Amino acid sequence: MQGQVLGVDARSGHGLVAGNDGQRYTFLPEDWAQRGEPAIGQSVDFETSGSRALNIFPLAPAQAPLATSAVPHNDRNKYVAAALAFLLGTLGVHRFYLGRTASAIVMLVLTLTFFGLIITGIWALVDTVRYLIMSDRAFAARYPR
Repeated sequence: MQGQVLGVDARSGHGLVAGNDGQRYTFLPEDWAQRGEPAIGQSVDFETSGSRALNIFPLAPAQAPLATSAVPHNDRNKYVAAALAFLLGTLGVHRFYLGRTASAIVMLVLTLTFFGLIITGIWALVDTVRYLIMSDRAFAARYPR
């Protein structure tokens, strides 16, 4: 039978599956027949024994349409972020640009000391290189508006 995971107790591993027949079935961690842990909403295939689900296997997710494989829209540009990191990185300007306000403030405060200036200089250089080698998709996913 096929169904969907409704919930899983993180401490005990006990869970609940809704079958396509409209019934709900409980399961134990040893009933999960795959590596990893079940996730809420995950489609599964399982056998039943009374009100218990046995031998639970996750179903492969449906293939995404080709149109969704495009790069997600993001109004932040990785090249602008890299330029800001390279030119004004010790002040954390690039982090403010990307919405990482807490780490930007930390960089700004660290810049007030000599050793902090060295640390933020290295930090900004690493950020510059990281932004440049990061794919557009990864950048958009990591720094959404």
